[in-house]
Amino acid sequence: MFVSDAPYLRYVALGDSQTEGLGDGDDRAGLRGWADRLAEGLAVTTPDLRYANLAVRGRLAAHVHAEQLAPALALRPDLATVVAGVNDLLRPGFDADEVAGHLEAMFAALTAAGARVATVTFPDAARITPLARPIGSRVTALNDRIRAAADRHGVTVAETSHHAVVTDPRLWSADRLHASPLGHARIAAAVAHALQLPGSDDSWTHPLPPPPGPAPTPWRTAATEVRWAAAFLGPWLARRLRGRSSGDGRTAKRPQLLPVQAPSGDGGPRVG
Repeated sequence: MFVSDAPYLRYVALGDSQTEGLGDGDDRAGLRGWADRLAEGLAVTTPDLRYANLAVRGRLAAHVHAEQLAPALALRPDLATVVAGVNDLLRPGFDADEVAGHLEAMFAALTAAGARVATVTFPDAARITPLARPIGSRVTALNDRIRAAADRHGVTVAETSHHAVVTDPRLWSADRLHASPLGHARIAAAVAHALQLPGSDDSWTHPLPPPPGPAPTPWRTAATEVRWAAAFLGPWLARRLRGRSSGDGRTAKRPQLLPVQAPSGDGGPRVG
């Protein structure tokens, strides 16, 4: 657990499902997620921290810009995270310049308002699921534009794309779109390290121990891919064809700045 002596008192997170916390908890018991974990770490030494999470699953970068930027600015954050663009990567009409333009507009507005802003780059999706290989060049193009936009506005970038561990299957949930609890913990640690928070280090980049047992056979790997496509890819494509989104009718889980409790060690949510 990192700790912070930085004077961050108002942290606001903007984004989509990853920032909302899908894959770390559930809608019944409550989602945690990397942004909650980052807030918990900040609260260890800043008990007066207030934290809001405006992220909503399924949102494109344009939606995050249109729906979340103004409420975020109204909360006057001194720390903000902006992570969006994965949902855009999966759309047929993906335009890296357009997506990066929305991200840059948020970077510009939040930094101009005095906030320290952080973001992340995205891993090679083909190393998470082979069926995602066609979007590899899109990920590279978006990451390049994120870096350039961040540099223009003094935004901190957690370079998660550079490290092999970020595509370890154990860091991803069964749907391969959202981080697992361990993955969310690593993202929080990556952002803390990029922000140079005291107590943070590069241990989040270290590989996990080898999994027990023999490596899967090609037949077993193929069967796993078929099951994944039936359970997750098929329903996702069906929603796209119907013009539906997993975020339809949903609002931010934490629209106001509220106190944060430091974690007690049981792994459960400690935000709220």
